Amino acid sequence: MAEGEHLGVSTTPPPTPSEKTLKKQWLEVLSTYQYVLCFCFLGLFFSLAGFLLLFTSLWYLSLLYLVWLFLDWDTPQQGDWALAFSVFLPSSCPLPPQLVKTAELPPDRNYVLGSHPHGVIAVGSGTGLSQLFPGLRFSMAVLNCLLYLPGHREYFLSCGACSVNRQSLDYVLSQSQLGRAVVIVVGGANEALYAVPGEHCLTLRNRKGFVRLALRHGASLVPVYSFGENDIFRVKAFAPDSWQHLLQVTIKKLLSCSPCIFWGRGLFSAKSWGLLPLARPITTVVGRPILVPQCPQPTEEQVDHYHRLYMKALEQLFEEHKESCGLPASTRLTFI
Repeated sequence: MAEGEHLGVSTTPPPTPSEKTLKKQWLEVLSTYQYVLCFCFLGLFFSLAGFLLLFTSLWYLSLLYLVWLFLDWDTPQQGDWALAFSVFLPSSCPLPPQLVKTAELPPDRNYVLGSHPHGVIAVGSGTGLSQLFPGLRFSMAVLNCLLYLPGHREYFLSCGACSVNRQSLDYVLSQSQLGRAVVIVVGGANEALYAVPGEHCLTLRNRKGFVRLALRHGASLVPVYSFGENDIFRVKAFAPDSWQHLLQVTIKKLLSCSPCIFWGRGLFSAKSWGLLPLARPITTVVGRPILVPQCPQPTEEQVDHYHRLYMKALEQLFEEHKESCGLPASTRLTFI
């Protein structure tokens, strides 16, 4: 019997700091990997599995899910599943996104946060905001089609997501209790085609729906920029006049998602290709709120005015923080 065991004391030495760090890093890596796999394949997998079950003795499972889907059809339009939004993406390999707060967001009003850029799969959008602003209840707005795919639906709803359509966003911001905030990745699927490392190109000039939403509900506009979002994956960029780019644009119009070709690193080797994000830091900077009056039927002049204010505030936010986030002073933000 080893010394100490007769006293009921474990003789196993405690893990060294390096071992603890290694375990933490692996948990972060696996957490990130499951997010990427779920984002890309979860809906397709469960849709195919549900279809194949119809031809087996377990056909009733698919039928029961369809019944439940029918009964719960309106949930994505209401954002009532807003739970632990902070777990939407616990980490980005190897470190979780760093959050920078430039101003307080008092919980006595509602907010519309515009998140930029989209990147490939919007890794930094909204992560950890509930900890940064504990008095607010956040809802991440995602594509409507993602919330009606088996598996995808439950995954995103449990993370506090709601549909990005008007009905859903109006519902969230029209609640009697203030302190609601919706996070909208304004550039959407189109911006994913420009998620090239080192580039900062935003689809924003003609995206004004989020400003109309803020005006209808008197919600303050808040610009958010995630430095490093475009650097965690490599993207195959095609010339604007190529047939490949034309095919991407056509599919985007039909399915509302961009079939971009991207890759990261392997799970066990940084030198191999895979779907794990590259080890690049992401810093998400939350800007100052822009006060917006409530106008149930905003005019185009009002929309254009606050859209210009938002673009100016976003550009100023980028300029103030770009060098501290590792970008050269000559880097400029481009709007298309």
